[in-house]
Amino acid sequence: MIQQIEKVSVVGAGTMGTQIAIQIANYGYGISLYARNPENFPNHLQKLRSTMKNSGRMSAQAFAEWEKGAEKVKTYKDLGEALQEADLIIEALPEKLELKRGIFAQMDSLTPEDAILATTSSSIPISKIESATKRAQKCVNIHFYQPAGVNNMADIMGGTKTAPEVIAAVKRFIRSIGCVPLVVNKEILGFCFGGVLRAIYRQALFMWAEGHVDFRDIDRGWMVFSKMPRGPFGIMDAVGLDVIYDTAMIYYRESLDPQDYPPQALKEMIDRKNLGVKTGKGFYTYPEPEYMKPDFLKG
Repeated sequence: MIQQIEKVSVVGAGTMGTQIAIQIANYGYGISLYARNPENFPNHLQKLRSTMKNSGRMSAQAFAEWEKGAEKVKTYKDLGEALQEADLIIEALPEKLELKRGIFAQMDSLTPEDAILATTSSSIPISKIESATKRAQKCVNIHFYQPAGVNNMADIMGGTKTAPEVIAAVKRFIRSIGCVPLVVNKEILGFCFGGVLRAIYRQALFMWAEGHVDFRDIDRGWMVFSKMPRGPFGIMDAVGLDVIYDTAMIYYRESLDPQDYPPQALKEMIDRKNLGVKTGKGFYTYPEPEYMKPDFLKG
């Protein structure tokens, strides 16, 4: 039996996990956030606050609401305390399968048996994680999009044994936090909209790495066509280039298609710690990226 979702825990206080926790807090849910180093969380939150405020994608009112949600998030260093009495747990750790399987095993042992266990992985199907638990019927993918609170949608995908009532409960929850549920009926790598984005990222990275086109012109074309405030490379910077690389490697290991292998030029950026917004430099330099300047679209 699936109980009403009232209390939610997020495991992982990185950029995505923090954004998810704040989004949930804004809609009145009890929310706890597991952070390995909670003493660093205020500084992390301050950087994220600056990024959200200067993104050009939030009104003053929306940002004020975001701030209120941030104040409601409680961080915990002890995983057991963070998960206590949770009805839904959302794991938001790096895109490493064994890491996720390990934390799912801990989540399984530390939470009430009725709790739903979810991953917000951008590429790993829950079917590869569920066997780390004793409740495969209550395991599910809930993939949020960056930045949460602006891109208000989430992919939902079950595993090999996920109960229909779990999918239904998650759909209701996603709607209740102001997001559109994108339900995957049959397992596919990349889920729903994530699979579309992956195809765009792959082509954009190929064109840049092989020297066919300057990445700025790809972004300019996207921005003119879609009327969005940034293009694929700006989006990848926000996600984190290390995350983009790890996700690409998951696709490659699954397909063994050389075209899925991320370009060496991207790996070199990561080795230089140019990871995007979180390190202040990726394809663009932050907090004032070139694509935000009034004359960027003039080329």
